[in-house]
This record gives sequence, C-alpha cells and structure tokens, in this order.
Amino acid sequence: MFGSIASSYDLNNRVHAFGLDQRWRRRLTALLGIGPGDRVLDVACGTGDLTEAAACCRPASVLGVDFTPEMLEIAEAKARRRAFPGVLPEYRCGDATALELDDSSFDVAMIAFGIRNVDLPATAVGEFHRVLTTGGRLGILEFSEPTNGLMRWMNGLYTRRIMPLTATLIARDRSGAYRYLPKSVETFLDPTALSQLLRDAGFEIASQTALTFGACTATIARKVQ
Repeated sequence: MFGSIASSYDLNNRVHAFGLDQRWRRRLTALLGIGPGDRVLDVACGTGDLTEAAACCRPASVLGVDFTPEMLEIAEAKARRRAFPGVLPEYRCGDATALELDDSSFDVAMIAFGIRNVDLPATAVGEFHRVLTTGGRLGILEFSEPTNGLMRWMNGLYTRRIMPLTATLIARDRSGAYRYLPKSVETFLDPTALSQLLRDAGFEIASQTALTFGACTATIARKVQ
C-alpha cells in the first residue's frame, strides 16, 4: 500500500499539511535535543524527511529504517542530491517490531506518523527501548485530536472527508491508502494511552507537546531502566 503512494508521498504531505509537516519534524528534533555525538535512529522513516532533519543537527550518525523499499529508494535519492552540514543519512530496510540492530546502540530513536501503522506498537516500543542506551531519548510524533470543539470538528471534516479524496486524486492511488490513513488515526492510542504504553516498556515521559491546535502531538520519553 505504501509502495503504491511513494512517488507522490512528499507532495501529498506538503499539500495536505499546508507545509506544516516539515515544521513539526524540525520541532521534534529540537525537543529531542539532537546534537554532536548522538547516534540517531529514525524508524518508519518513509522518504526520509525526519531523517534529514536529524542529519542537519550534526549528530555522529543517523540511520533511517523503513519497511517499504519504494520509500527508501526515494529517501536515498533525496540524500544524494542534498548537501548536509554534518553526516550523510544512511538507510536500511527493516521491521519496527524486529530491528536488526545491536542492543544499546543508539542515543536517540524517533518515529513520525508511523507508530500507528505498526501491527504491534508495544513490540515496536520494546525494540526502541532495547536499542537505546540508558538515558537515551525516544521521540514519537503522531496525529491527535484537537481539544477545542470547533477545531476538532474542522479537523475531522478535513481529515475524514476532504483529504482522502484530494490525496487519492494526486496520488492516482487505487490501493485505498488515503482512506486507510484517517481511520488509522481514529483507532490509534490517544496521547494519554501512548504515554502509558511507554511507561510500561520502561520509559519515563519527559514531555508531551501539542502542535498546531493539537492536530498532532510530540511525545518525548527517556529510557530509565
């Protein structure tokens, strides 16, 4: 499904988030405090937008992992065309629930708009915990419901009615991806339930930041055990 929309994925993201999606990703890297010396992992990296945002923070290394080869092909092509101030992003095909990475091998792990698409989110969170060093930071950026009633109604109208139609037209998609995506947001954990999932896995919640009237939420956690 994601392979079928890979070629138009970036365009749809920019159009339907009104360009805010890149700002949200940069905000996540800022909240994580990524800097020199950090070994960074971006899971469900897609076409590499968040991976590139992390690379611009001059970490020691940054690795993007995704389940969809077509997405990774685009990410790699983008990285070759761009000059980074620090390290060049690396990409690898992989499963969020079974990362082929060593224990305690990263200082930062992050996932943007991807955890809700994992069949077993608790297993993925367990993998994030395994590959992080003690004290390592986890950042999760995910869509959420605005708390304001009017904003929630407007957001629902846009994401459930307008966006699936226009995104499908732009992508010329027949897989149903843009009908699936709004439903995945509705059925996924809210920020409170996500926090509990992280605590159960051995993380301590550092902060939860609502972005753009609560249309999405950035959750930052630390591995404490």
